[in-house]
Amino acid sequence: MAETSLFQSFFLIFSGAAVLASLALYGRQPLLVAYIALGVLLGPSGLSTIDNVRLLAEMSNIGIIFLLFLLGLDMQPQALISVMRKATFVGIASCAVFLALGFTIGQLFGFSGTESWVIGMAMMFSSTIIGIKLLPTTVLHHKHLGELMVGLLLFQDFVAIVCLMILLSGNSNQLDLPQLALSFAALPLLSLFAWVTVKFLLLPLLTRFDRFHEYVFLLALGWCMGLAELAEMSGLSREIGAFIAGITLATSRISQYIALSLKPLRDFFLILFFFSLGAQFQLSMLAEIALPAVITAAAVLAFKPVVFRFLLGNQSEHKVLAWDIGFRLGQISEFSLLIAFLAANQNLIGSAASHLIQATAILTFLASSYIVVLNFPNPIAIRDELRRD
Repeated sequence: MAETSLFQSFFLIFSGAAVLASLALYGRQPLLVAYIALGVLLGPSGLSTIDNVRLLAEMSNIGIIFLLFLLGLDMQPQALISVMRKATFVGIASCAVFLALGFTIGQLFGFSGTESWVIGMAMMFSSTIIGIKLLPTTVLHHKHLGELMVGLLLFQDFVAIVCLMILLSGNSNQLDLPQLALSFAALPLLSLFAWVTVKFLLLPLLTRFDRFHEYVFLLALGWCMGLAELAEMSGLSREIGAFIAGITLATSRISQYIALSLKPLRDFFLILFFFSLGAQFQLSMLAEIALPAVITAAAVLAFKPVVFRFLLGNQSEHKVLAWDIGFRLGQISEFSLLIAFLAANQNLIGSAASHLIQATAILTFLASSYIVVLNFPNPIAIRDELRRD
C-alpha cells in the first residue's frame, strides 16, 4: 500500500473531523473527543488509513505552543494578580490532594515510584479547553465564578510549567538535579530577556506599524516561535518559551487583536494534536490498562468536585458556586496528556502508564462534559433553562 501523502492525510483528518464534529455537536459532546475518536479510527490501531502519524504528531505540537502563547496573551498583569490571590490556597491544596491520589492509584496497580509520581502529576490539572468552552461568556468575563475558575486554571498552568521543567531534567528514571537547577536558573534569565526585547523592540515596532495587520500577525508569530526555540536551546521547553512570549506581550494594546488572529491557526494544529493522540493510542493496551483507567477516571470524577467544594467552602464561597466550579473542573487536562508524552519520551514512564493517563483523560473528558452539559449553565445545554451564551 502506497504511503499516505501529507495532502491526503489532511484531507482525511479535516474532512473526517468535520463529519464527526457535526455528530458530536448534535450529541452534545466536546469536539476534542471527536478528534481523538477519528485518530483511533484512522490510525494504526484502527483502519490504518494514515501511516505518517509521527510526522503529524510532531506538527501537532505547534498547537500546544500556540495554546500556551495565547494563554499568556490573556494574562493581564493586574487581573492576574487579583485572581491569583483568590486561587492560590485552593490551587496549592487541591494539587497536593490530587498528586497524592494519583500516586496512590499508581502504587495500587503496581507502577514504579517514578511512574506513580508522573500519574499523580497528571491528575493535578483540569482541562482549560473544556472548562472555558462550557462556561457562558457572560459568566466568564463578568461574574465571580468566572474569575475564580480562570484563577484556578491559571494557577494549575503555572504548576504544569514547573512539572514540565522537572520532567525535562530527568531521563531513564533518574532526576538530573544539576539540569533542574540550570532550568530554574534559565527561566528568570529568559523572562528578563523577553521583557527587555518586548519593551525596547517589539512594542515600538507594533506601535509604529500596527495598521499593517499582516505585519502584526507575522511579528507575533515570529516572536512566539523564536522565544519557544530559544527556550528549547536554554534547556527548558518550547511550551515554556511560548508561554513567556505571550505574557510579555500581554500589556500591548493590540494583544487581544493578536490573540484573535492566531486562534484559527491554533485550532488547526490542536485538531492535529488530538487526532495524533487518538492515532497513537494502542488499542492492544486496553486489556492491560482498562481496569486501572476506569478506576482512575472514577476517582477523578468523584474526588475533584468534593475536594473543590470543601476547599472553596473553607474560603467562604457559597455552596452552590463551590459545587459548580468543582464539577466544571472535574476532569484531567490537556497538560496531563503533554506530561504523559514528555515523560514517555524521557523514558521516565512505560507504555502502560502513558496509556493509563491518556485513557483517563478521554474518559474524564467525556463524563465531565456530560455532567456539566446536563446540570449547569453552559452554551450547548440540552435544556433551554440551562443554555447560556
